[in-house]
Amino acid sequence: MFSSEVIASFNELETSIYNYVIHHREKVAYMRIRELAAETHVSTTTILRFCKKLGCEGFSEFKTKLKLEQENQHKSVKSSHHPVLEFFERNLTAEQEQLILTAAELAKHADNIIFIGNGSSGILAEYGARYFSGLGKFSLYIKDSSYPIHSKLENNSVTIALSVSGESHFTINQLNQMKQKGSKVISITNNKHTTIGKMSDINIAYYLTEEFYQYTNITSQVPVVFIIESIARELHQLND
Repeated sequence: MFSSEVIASFNELETSIYNYVIHHREKVAYMRIRELAAETHVSTTTILRFCKKLGCEGFSEFKTKLKLEQENQHKSVKSSHHPVLEFFERNLTAEQEQLILTAAELAKHADNIIFIGNGSSGILAEYGARYFSGLGKFSLYIKDSSYPIHSKLENNSVTIALSVSGESHFTINQLNQMKQKGSKVISITNNKHTTIGKMSDINIAYYLTEEFYQYTNITSQVPVVFIIESIARELHQLND
């Protein structure tokens, strides 16, 4: 609810309301609008303008959203084996195996493999480049989208893009640059119906229920590791 764009749009009075709400969430969720106005030394009209900026029709809707956020913050985290079981039950199919084999075939004929990703996906992209290199297919992880890439690396390359949401602006911009330079694209996302999925020559989706703890996406990345390693192992066998 409190995105960086919304917070930046607050004036001085709205910022004072925001600061009070952040420090008294549980109390505010059950206050009347006049009580909040009195506590923050503003008018009820200012409170309503504040709610509008948060996409709420009124103070009641604002309190409802505030309560939902609090509930989400206290949700329990699933056991570690649950996402792994969910992935294998849904995705260990002949179609998924064929996608992995097709990705390995595409990588086999490439002179260069370049991994990209942001956040936790960036960490796995770095791991992927190391894993591929360890199995004999030298690969690179490019973290900075503005990093100059030699034309020899761009020629006949395959870009492997990792993104849970498939909508990372950083990764989309980087992927767009690679596609313009003629790179083929393999993407690993949680859903194929995403911007990155649609930009790809091959998309391998793993369809896990996304998990959030407070404001952090904690969706398991075990399926991503499995897919990366599976492609690398198939590629190694094809080269042998």
